Amino acid sequence: MPKLEIGPIGLLPPSAASMGIFQPLKGSGMELVAGEHVSEDKAMEILAYEFLTRRNPTVFPGPMVVWGWNEDARHKAELVLKLKAEVPGMNLIPMPDYRPIYPKIDPEAVINPCHPNLTIQHNKIHVCALIGVHCHFANITLKMIRAGTNCYTMAFCAYDGHEDALLSIRDLDGPKLEKIIATVIRVRDSGNVTPWAYTPEGIEELEEIKARKSEEKCATKEAVNIFPQEIHPLEQGLDENAE
Repeated sequence: MPKLEIGPIGLLPPSAASMGIFQPLKGSGMELVAGEHVSEDKAMEILAYEFLTRRNPTVFPGPMVVWGWNEDARHKAELVLKLKAEVPGMNLIPMPDYRPIYPKIDPEAVINPCHPNLTIQHNKIHVCALIGVHCHFANITLKMIRAGTNCYTMAFCAYDGHEDALLSIRDLDGPKLEKIIATVIRVRDSGNVTPWAYTPEGIEELEEIKARKSEEKCATKEAVNIFPQEIHPLEQGLDENAE
């Protein structure tokens, strides 16, 4: 039985560290999957299978990738786009900023940094990967996702990794991300896996999403009631002559 299981766990899930789950040592060639140490090659095989077979696979690039602050970040951003292209039906929803976005966000345009579970539930995401998200914020995000959703979480971390992810890749650099992409391609083309996007359910859902977004783009200015005829009393302002 795995040490770490998919949620929803509840309001306050225990941290993985409190459950005795720790990252493998640097340079050991091991990664963390469901709280267990497995070889890097095995972890990437599992990663590819989960990405390909679960509903609405999504990658969440954070500020350390989105903002392209150095050459390494720009290279990783290019590889993230390549990964998206190799996983059929994959979404890309960035987390460009950690500050609260109020009063409303578009959950299909960005992931809500304070309530990531809402973005995941809205888009019916059953597998996701965080990349380029600062470690302290990734830890919080992973706990919230495990608490309130059934999403299989992955963390692609440039440092020690994240024990609260169902699958954690540590010391991520360009070559390691390229190896992940190569593994996804090999598993996808092996003939042993049917990607979710190619199943009848996946095809139907993706077509519905495409049609809905097409309708939203076709909305005209005339269809938007910018100046409603009926004005709420509170919107009329105060009467200066009122007692």
